[in-house]
Amino acid sequence: MLNNIKDKRLSVAPMIDWTTTDYRYFARLFNPYVYLYTEMISTGAILHGNTDRLLRFDTTQHPLVLQLGGADITEMTQCAVIAQQRSFDEVNINVGCPSDRVQHNKIGACLMAEPETVAKLVHHMQAEIDIPVTVKHRIGIDEHDSYEFMRDFVVACADAGCKHFIVHARIAWLQGLSPKQNREIPPLRYEEVYRLKQEFPDLYIEINGGIDSVQQIKVHLEHVDAVMIGRAAYHNPYLLAEAMQLWGEPAVSREQILAKLYPYLEQQVASGEHLPSIARHLLGLFQGLAGARKWRQALSGKQHLTVDEIKAAADHTLNLIHKAQLATD
Repeated sequence: MLNNIKDKRLSVAPMIDWTTTDYRYFARLFNPYVYLYTEMISTGAILHGNTDRLLRFDTTQHPLVLQLGGADITEMTQCAVIAQQRSFDEVNINVGCPSDRVQHNKIGACLMAEPETVAKLVHHMQAEIDIPVTVKHRIGIDEHDSYEFMRDFVVACADAGCKHFIVHARIAWLQGLSPKQNREIPPLRYEEVYRLKQEFPDLYIEINGGIDSVQQIKVHLEHVDAVMIGRAAYHNPYLLAEAMQLWGEPAVSREQILAKLYPYLEQQVASGEHLPSIARHLLGLFQGLAGARKWRQALSGKQHLTVDEIKAAADHTLNLIHKAQLATD
């Protein structure tokens, strides 16, 4: 166990269509300490959409961060106030998403080219709320790929009051690469994030990008203050349970997770929610184990699904795992 884990943290990245309230409830069952993020939610959706549905969450999801997409000072400040009123623990500004759609609205990674804009957002938002305002960004964009470019961006935001930066350790190519390619093709440059922490020891620096094991988390925590994991925590959520060793605590079993999950599923069905839409977030529960494929097949592609069917699929999968373990003993 890291001696200073109390000063460190582990987060699950905001992921559009993935880190919904249902996934976050599920993720919390694996680990009580990890910070959870909403999907990126645009200011327009919050101010003009179904706000109650967009921002709903179970209280067990704390600590919970609302990630905002936007660049208008008034709208971002209004949404930050709403976040505090609705008891989110932090507000995060998205300066990392490279998709064409968000670029068109001047949201996401394109804002790295406008550090003064992001600095103003930080200043005005932080002036109106007491919870922290953080910034999630890339190490660069397009031809602006030097360490100095990132450093100057961070300095501008820090001077405006931001103390916590989440750094995706890849540049983003805003033209020519899809969002998926931007998560895979530009090389990871962890050393530049480490350098940022070394140069600015008073800032809280969190690293993100390509991290998919507890061992990797441990390595990064020797250099920075926090680690954010993304798709690995979605495709293999049990990684969050394995990470309990960082706090010197045992991992919860899958059986225990399911026992706590079933009442939630029943509650959601009773309130009119579509169970197959929730079940898609559960597909990775048995990742890497015997029966994982059968589990995914049982839950996928269904127009109708019941909690009893999920229970039966889980029992069948757990039985396959038990048999596989006996065969190897």
